[in-house]
Amino acid sequence: MSEKIAIIGSGLIGRAWAISFSRAGYNVHMTDIDKQALSTSLNLLQSSLKDLATHNLLNDQSVEMVAERITSHTSLEAALEGAIYVQENTAELLETKKSVYAQLDELTNTEAVIGSSTSGFMASLFTEDLKSRHRCLVAHPINPPYLVPAVELCPAPWTDQASMDKAAAIMERAGHRPIRMEREIDGFIVNRLQIALLHEAFRLVDGGYASCEDVDTAIKDGLSHRWSFIGPFETGDLNSPDGIRDYCTKFGDLIERVGLSQKENAKFRGKLLNKIEAQRREILPAAQLAERTAWRDQRLMALANHKKNASQTLGD
Repeated sequence: MSEKIAIIGSGLIGRAWAISFSRAGYNVHMTDIDKQALSTSLNLLQSSLKDLATHNLLNDQSVEMVAERITSHTSLEAALEGAIYVQENTAELLETKKSVYAQLDELTNTEAVIGSSTSGFMASLFTEDLKSRHRCLVAHPINPPYLVPAVELCPAPWTDQASMDKAAAIMERAGHRPIRMEREIDGFIVNRLQIALLHEAFRLVDGGYASCEDVDTAIKDGLSHRWSFIGPFETGDLNSPDGIRDYCTKFGDLIERVGLSQKENAKFRGKLLNKIEAQRREILPAAQLAERTAWRDQRLMALANHKKNASQTLGD
């Protein structure tokens, strides 16, 4: 595979995308307006690749083989030249997105699809005035993308089907599982589901029903065991002998009753946030946040390796 992918922005997400694409055999060309950030990112890449190799997550390739497919450029034009796909990872500022996309529209190959990693803006907000807006979309990863395969592909109203298909094919070849959205909505899918759950977690703590730790336990040692390989609709389908209709019939009253109590947003910015922060800092002192983040990533690697092996031996 010799196709070229351009990565615009070399921060945490841009660096993670570079690993994901290069591991799959793509030639990755990364650029950043901050030369120091670009240099730092290349050094951090090496450490991440070594961790992935330890967990057998480089597709039987060496660290050197994957790393040599990643090239850095201080020139945007050089990074974009000949790219079949562009992944933009610039700051979450709407005016920045508009400015960057205006440049990408002018400088990229007319056949190249341009995806944004944004988690906060719909593509229609920053691509409307572009000449080639039909090839622009959101390609929102779940961090870090080299460990979490799902990626949300969300079109603007003017994104054409060919661009969506091309982006999906590139992602699949890189080992990702595209979530193909049919139209835009604020927050896309993953964040909307996550935020709905977060609001209920806030409400439970605010009402004195449980502590932060116990709510976390309900997810990490409860729901997540199923959700790590099946989603809510399949969970319901398998939780009743006759499937999803049987499930909704048996538990419909409960679903409706609880849903009515979940309509108001949680008010988490005042006293509740103080309470939650105090509980979290008692469990995990601020000085240990970075260490715990590394702990999380090691377990994500172990989980990714387990799911890969389970898929090979047990099937999807």
